[in-house]
Amino acid sequence: MSRAVSAAARSRRLLARPETGVLIGALAVYLLFYAVAPTFRQLDSLSTVLYQSSTLGIMGLSVALLMIGGEFDLSAGVAVVSSALTASMIAFQLTLNVWTGVLVALLLSLAIGAFNGVLLVRTRLPSFLITLGTFLMLQGLNLALTKAITGTVATDSISDMEGFDQAKNVFAATLTVGGTDIRITVLWWLGFACLATWVLLRTKYGNWIFAVGGGQESARAVGVPVTFVKISLFMLVGFTAWFVGMHQLFAFNTVQSGGGVGNELLYIAAAVIGGCLLTGGYGSVFGPVVGAFLFGMVSQGIVYADWDPDWFMFFLGAVLLLATLLNLYVRKQATAARRGRGAGREEVKRA
Repeated sequence: MSRAVSAAARSRRLLARPETGVLIGALAVYLLFYAVAPTFRQLDSLSTVLYQSSTLGIMGLSVALLMIGGEFDLSAGVAVVSSALTASMIAFQLTLNVWTGVLVALLLSLAIGAFNGVLLVRTRLPSFLITLGTFLMLQGLNLALTKAITGTVATDSISDMEGFDQAKNVFAATLTVGGTDIRITVLWWLGFACLATWVLLRTKYGNWIFAVGGGQESARAVGVPVTFVKISLFMLVGFTAWFVGMHQLFAFNTVQSGGGVGNELLYIAAAVIGGCLLTGGYGSVFGPVVGAFLFGMVSQGIVYADWDPDWFMFFLGAVLLLATLLNLYVRKQATAARRGRGAGREEVKRA
């Protein structure tokens, strides 16, 4: 009997974890495409899915931490393109080593994050409004400056410039493991996820993130440096935007100035599907990793299943909505179980 009670308690604890729902949803999506798309079962296809997931997942990690801290960043998608455009044009127009452009782009990306964070803590306006303004400004700057400098809406190729090969090995290399090509962004993604998990669960800074997201006034009252946490989280988003931007630049040599619009919603969706609450103070790193993997499976699985591409966005939205509803259902069941257990203990005490 005690074993049965212990197993039930473990099940409830498992259901209460933020990533349980998305794990079940991801398993369901995997089994669906495994059944209907034979190509989906191949290792090369899995490698492609992981690559698709990794670029989304790297951004999803920082966006998830920011959401746990109680804020949003709607400028994240366009900031990726801003970073890539900056690195490319600095290097090409000034005829410099591409690493110079990379470093300037890093400083710009961190500055954009700091701008969002400082404006947030100084004005106390909602991050939704502040980052929406940043999103629009960056979108306009990307297009206007690119056309003014290059005469077109895209940058020139930098593939023959000094330092390009070294930078490509860092940001956009392809490794062969067991006969299967693996993009290096997959390794960076998993490495960043491990680091973020350690920071969130094992460091004082991780506790500060949860505290600030749960209630910044309460956190400030117990000595948490709220201003530092908020600004640093926005700068972390800037850092990942720089990293993904460098991958896009060195993977494709050129950058389109109009890209990135709408991707910020995918980053937020991956975090929410992964169990991060929109209200902040709750979430994990592993959940958004699985959420990004779910996105990758859906986007590539539709191609492997050879379904009508006209239905692509509809199917993508439907699968993601179902996964979110499943996540919500699982968490409600876990919450109801905890309340029932708590009520039981109160009745025992009163008796």
